[in-house]
Amino acid sequence: MTETTERADVGPPPDPRLWEQIAQGDHAAFTELFERHAEAVWNYAYRLTASWSQAEDLLSATFLTAWRTRGQARLVRDSALPWLYTVTANRARTEWRASRRALRLVGRLAPQHERDHADEVATRTDAQRRLATVVAAIAKLPPSEREIAQLCLLGEVSTADAAALLGIAESSVRSRVARTRARLRALTGEEQS
Repeated sequence: MTETTERADVGPPPDPRLWEQIAQGDHAAFTELFERHAEAVWNYAYRLTASWSQAEDLLSATFLTAWRTRGQARLVRDSALPWLYTVTANRARTEWRASRRALRLVGRLAPQHERDHADEVATRTDAQRRLATVVAAIAKLPPSEREIAQLCLLGEVSTADAAALLGIAESSVRSRVARTRARLRALTGEEQS
């Protein structure tokens, strides 16, 4: 082995190499990928849901999906993060729909004073209320704008990575981000960052 090859093998392997190893069933590579991206995925899930417990559930579900679909997914550039964010957003959207149906049912069955207590608990902090408002506003957006909001605004994926992931021009992503921010400002009555 040459000195150059030895140096290249010293650092942690890039995501595409881990992804290939995971496709072969390598548990150690999967553990490394999890340790590398778990915090970012959890933070993204929290921004989508405004709930610590839901973020934990989404983190688990996202990586379970990654393991189950190993070898089938394609990475964008050299990072698994955009793919993981997409899986997280899809799972969050599915769970959000299910929880809305459950809340409607509980609302019809529970007496008024119990609903007030549940509302008080759910909206305890200002940060969570604002995040919940933004998440709800994002859910009302058309699918293309919702996807952009989840990737670029909540997930902080670069416009270049979002363009590659969505298969559109980067300039289209930038214009959708601007349009989405304007629509979110109108829906929430707040300035978005």
